[in-house]
Amino acid sequence: MKKNDKWAFIINPIAGGGKAGRYAPTVREMIRRHGITAETAFTTGKGHATTLAADFAKRGFSHVVAVGGDGTFSEAAHGLVGKKNVIFGAMPAGTGNDFIAITGFSETLTDVEWETFFACHTARMDVGQCNDMHFINGMGLGFDAQVAWENYNSKKHEKVKGGDKSKYMWHILKTLVLYRETTMSLTAEGSVRPVKSFLNTIANGRRLAGGLYLTPEALADDGLLDICMIHELSFAGRIKELIHVIRGTHLKDSVVRFFRTDRLTIEFASEVPSHLDGELYFNSRFEIRALPGALNIIYNPAGKHFFGKATK
Repeated sequence: MKKNDKWAFIINPIAGGGKAGRYAPTVREMIRRHGITAETAFTTGKGHATTLAADFAKRGFSHVVAVGGDGTFSEAAHGLVGKKNVIFGAMPAGTGNDFIAITGFSETLTDVEWETFFACHTARMDVGQCNDMHFINGMGLGFDAQVAWENYNSKKHEKVKGGDKSKYMWHILKTLVLYRETTMSLTAEGSVRPVKSFLNTIANGRRLAGGLYLTPEALADDGLLDICMIHELSFAGRIKELIHVIRGTHLKDSVVRFFRTDRLTIEFASEVPSHLDGELYFNSRFEIRALPGALNIIYNPAGKHFFGKATK
C-alpha cells in the first residue's frame, strides 16, 4: 500500500439478513489494525452502492470496497467500470457469494486472507455489458431468469422479502414443470440462427445461481464471455441435465452448446425476463459484449481465483 492511499468501504447493512451490518465492527477493527486511512458508508436502498462508489471515485479515493453479497458487489462495481485509477475490493458478507470465487478469497475471510486483502494484489478484470447495463459475474436468460422473476413481486418487479428458501425452492420446482422454451434469434460467431434453449448463461465467472459451476472454465481476464446454452428439454431431460450441472459434467452433453465470444446478440419476439448478476431485467433484444480489463480488482494470488494473466 502507498502512504497516501484513501480507502472507502461501502457496507450494505441488510445484506445476508443483516450479516454485513453486524460485520461492520470487524471491518473497522481491521482498518485500524492495518493502519488504513478509510471512510465507511452504509447503503440505504437499491442503487445506492453505485452512487456511493462513483462519488468516492470522483472524490479521489484510491480503493473502494463493497461489503455485502453479490448484489452489493455488482452495484458498487457499476460505479467504477472504466475507472482504471480506482481499485475495487469485494468483502463477502451476504447470502449470495458466487462472485467472490472469481477473486480467490473465501466466503469468510481468514486472518491470513485479511493480510492478503490489504496487501492489495490487483488484476484487470473484464466486465460484461448488456445493452446499457453491466454485469461482473454473469447473466442468464431462460429457466434461471424465469425463477428469478418468480422470486419477485410480479406487479412491482421487487424481490420477495424475507429470503424464504422454501419459497425459492417452490419457484424452482414449479418452473421446472411449467417453463416453456421460447425461440430466439442468436447472432454469434459470424452467423444468425434461431435457437430454442432451456437455459442460456453468459458469464465472466464460473460460479452462478448459488454455487452452480455452469461455466467451469471461465477466466475473468481473457477478454471473452463464456456461453453455456442448454437446448430445449423434456421434464425428465431437465432433471437429468440439472443433475449433470450440479456434478459439473454437463459440458460433455449433446444438448449443451458451449463457446466463447467477445460479443453476441439475442433477440426475442417480445419482452422476456433476464437476470444480470441476479437482478431482474426485461427486454426483447440483448446486445451483449465483453469490456476487457474494465475493472481493477483486489484478488488473492494464493487462492483458487479465475484469472489467467495474473498468474503469468
